[in-house]
Amino acid sequence: MSKTYLLYKQSQRVFKDLHLCFCGYEACDPLHSFGPSSRSNYLIHYILSGKGIYSLDNTVYQLKAGEGFLIEPGTQTFYQADRDEPWEYVWVGFDGEFAADILSKMGLGGGRLVFSCAHRKEIEDVVFEMLHYNRATDTDELMIESLIFRFLALMSRDISVEVPDTAEGNEYVRKAVEYIQNNYMHPIRVRDIAECVNINRGYLYSLFKAELNMSPQEYLTNLRLTRAAEQLNTTNNPVEQIAQANGYNDPVVFSKAFKKMHGLSPTRYRQNTVDKSRHIYRIGNDADET
Repeated sequence: MSKTYLLYKQSQRVFKDLHLCFCGYEACDPLHSFGPSSRSNYLIHYILSGKGIYSLDNTVYQLKAGEGFLIEPGTQTFYQADRDEPWEYVWVGFDGEFAADILSKMGLGGGRLVFSCAHRKEIEDVVFEMLHYNRATDTDELMIESLIFRFLALMSRDISVEVPDTAEGNEYVRKAVEYIQNNYMHPIRVRDIAECVNINRGYLYSLFKAELNMSPQEYLTNLRLTRAAEQLNTTNNPVEQIAQANGYNDPVVFSKAFKKMHGLSPTRYRQNTVDKSRHIYRIGNDADET
């Protein structure tokens, strides 16, 4: 059973130059995955133990403890824990007017998304300290702001950034993924995707399995349900409205698919997130699962 600790910050930002959006820790189950999805802010994952894959733009990175990856705003990504040695990681989501400049000084961004850093224990401690300051008080806001800078400073110390391969991925897969991203909110089917890129469904399936290790239908479903989960966390929209906004005209079909992927009904998933965001987490590696 995976262990997860989350801190979601309020949408009202005190600091404009750099601010925390959310942070957390997770010890993942085997093959636990997230996405394909995109973010509206910057997000750094740092791996404490185990290994997994990070995939974007038809490129798959094999990552292990001591390494990490950056997700840039608006970038479609997918990541998954290893079957035999599932990873344990911390993550920090942030944004602000200077966020891109700070990352650039660290050598990250603009396609440079994977890195290694040796300061595992210090990084882990900083994120768990962030989780402690989860009240909407001036003192906590100031502490959180200082901890974001400490987190990035630790990352920048002796950081080694992987230079991306410039080889192009499969053009059919790229076009299909682009079509899915632009149309997932409509009731499209795999045959629509295949027709868009002008190949048959069987060939499209083979390309997706080879490039992304999933079928076109799995990619489409994962995208829809991941977006739905984000909307359940960040909006008060009714479940039926969220279902329709993500390509499901039948809320019953949506609820069954959502529960199959996330293990909870949409309503229970939303309530579970609210409960976690209100909880004051105990700091330390021996923290009880929430």
